[in-house]
Amino acid sequence: METSDNDRRDTTDMERLVAGQDAALNDLMGRHATPIFHFLCRMVGNEDDANDLAQETFVRVFKSRANFRRGEKFSTWLYTIAANLARNHFRWRSRHPAVSLDAETGESGQTLGSAIPANTATPAEQTHATERAAAVCSAVSGLPEDMRAAIVLCEWEDRSVAEAAKILEATPKAVESRLYRARQLLREHLKSWL
Repeated sequence: METSDNDRRDTTDMERLVAGQDAALNDLMGRHATPIFHFLCRMVGNEDDANDLAQETFVRVFKSRANFRRGEKFSTWLYTIAANLARNHFRWRSRHPAVSLDAETGESGQTLGSAIPANTATPAEQTHATERAAAVCSAVSGLPEDMRAAIVLCEWEDRSVAEAAKILEATPKAVESRLYRARQLLREHLKSWL
């Protein structure tokens, strides 16, 4: 497997971090904070929660820096930490449901689509793209957590099935199965947009 320049920089920065050069964490965050935030936005569907979880992800990187294995790809390790935090967030949220004070007025807060702006040429195209993005985000957020994680990692984060399997601590076959079922559900839910 060929190592990219970013992978080499990540490994070097992790070595610096393990050696006590805490400023190396800033370099890692500079490269990975935005992608991790977007991943978590897509996973939890809320920018505030995603921001908190992204910060916690890097806190865990710092605390667990001695556990990083040199031969391991940093981004896989980082996404594993973020995915585990998202899973824990879902478990906690299922035991502690929140009641929105805006529920009666119909205001539901931020959507997944608002986390990443669309760039289109005309207002009509922008409106259509925004509506389509909101429909896709709504459909993805309605998926069971294991399917949502597989779709977000493989489709939005462009991770391979093998890497997604490592991140999700599952077999590649299980990830393929989750992707297949998720795509079937999304096709059904989004058939008016297809």
